[in-house]
Amino acid sequence: MNLRETILTRGANGSAPILPRETVIGSTLVAVVAIMSFLAALTVGAVRIAQISVYEWRGELANEMTIQVKPAEGHDLDIDVKNILETVQRVQGITEARVYTKAESERLLAPWLGNNLDLGALPVPRLIRLKLSDQAAISALRAVLDTVPNAALNDHRAFAARLTAISKTATLAGSLILILVLLATVLSVSFATRGAVAANRPTVEVLHFIGARNSFIARLFQRHFFHVGLKGALLGGAVAMLLFAVFRFSSRLFGAITGPGDAAFLLTSFNLDWRGYLEIAAAVSLTALVTALGSRFTVISTLRNID
Repeated sequence: MNLRETILTRGANGSAPILPRETVIGSTLVAVVAIMSFLAALTVGAVRIAQISVYEWRGELANEMTIQVKPAEGHDLDIDVKNILETVQRVQGITEARVYTKAESERLLAPWLGNNLDLGALPVPRLIRLKLSDQAAISALRAVLDTVPNAALNDHRAFAARLTAISKTATLAGSLILILVLLATVLSVSFATRGAVAANRPTVEVLHFIGARNSFIARLFQRHFFHVGLKGALLGGAVAMLLFAVFRFSSRLFGAITGPGDAAFLLTSFNLDWRGYLEIAAAVSLTALVTALGSRFTVISTLRNID
């Protein structure tokens, strides 16, 4: 290694870096990148959780159907329900058929009509819940129920389509938020880089004087800001992963204490799988990479103006 290369790589005293770390790397910028990384990781994790929930709900809906039996004049509702139940149980592909009692059917209406209303005088329909092992059973069920005027089959396909639309919307919204977070990171790093170049302008001029190219100087700043981005991105990503882990632990603990319920179900829906953690790691790496590249492009643009 010749004298020029030694000066450019190690500094004039052979040990100190060319760009003093305290003038380039600030705790404020690390905090900004950490916040951006946290938001990016939170967005990626939330989108993955939404996708998992929709996939599970669609799987349950695909294997379950309901038959609604309405009261009809001249018909005994209980006899109609019994006959329909016996008929559908003979259809191939039906693994389970359960009739909701009158009290259970009335409880399903309570959220809309209230708990203190006497529904005994109202013509409350009865429900038969079915579980399928073969989707081909749907056609057979429709053929059977076409002969029963007061029975209707609900295969939940419309609701499943809505869930799919919600999943796609959540993914699109998450992608847009991630892009905005990365753009904000680039802008923050750009301002910090311009300030660092201005603060180290005498050093930059000396490097130019001894023959250093703009690409070499840009690599120096890129290396510094990559360390900043990596430190901040790892910090923000670690906090986001810890938050998801706390939600997962809380859901298990809460479910064990209170048993199944709406609150336990809500917490359980925040569980993140291994793929979600990998996507968060990818978002963290992308944030660090964007920080380094944003710094490099800003330095090259700034040095051209200085020249």
